[in-house]
Amino acid sequence: MSESRDHARRAAYVYGLRAETLATLWLRARLYRILARNYRTHGGEIDVIARRGRTIVFVEVKARGDLEDAAIAITPQKQRRFSLAAGRWLAANPWAMTYTLRADAIFLAPRRLPRHLENAFELRLG
Repeated sequence: MSESRDHARRAAYVYGLRAETLATLWLRARLYRILARNYRTHGGEIDVIARRGRTIVFVEVKARGDLEDAAIAITPQKQRRFSLAAGRWLAANPWAMTYTLRADAIFLAPRRLPRHLENAFELRLG
C-alpha cells in the first residue's frame, strides 16, 4: 500500500511542477520577469514570485480537473502560510518593499487556458 501512496505522491508532485512551469510561461508571455520558483521557508511556500514594472506578484498555482475546483483550493490556512512566506522573502529582499505587492493566483485545468486572478487574496505581512 505504501508503494501506491508513494507513486501517487510522486505523480502529484510532477503534475504540480508541470502546472508551475505552465504558469511561469503564461506570466513570461505577459512580460513578467520570474524572480523565484518554489520558494520555500519554514511554515510556507510560494510557487512563483515575479515582477512586472513596479509590481511584485507572489503567485499561488492551482491545477485541478476544472477551474472552479482550482479556485476553491486556496484555503484560509494556505493564505496564512503563503503570507508568512512572502514576508520572509521580503525580509531577505528589502529592495522589494518599495514596490506594489500582490498575491495572485493562476488556475489551471485540462483543455482550458490558464486563469490569472490578480489580487486573489490579501497578503497579510505584519
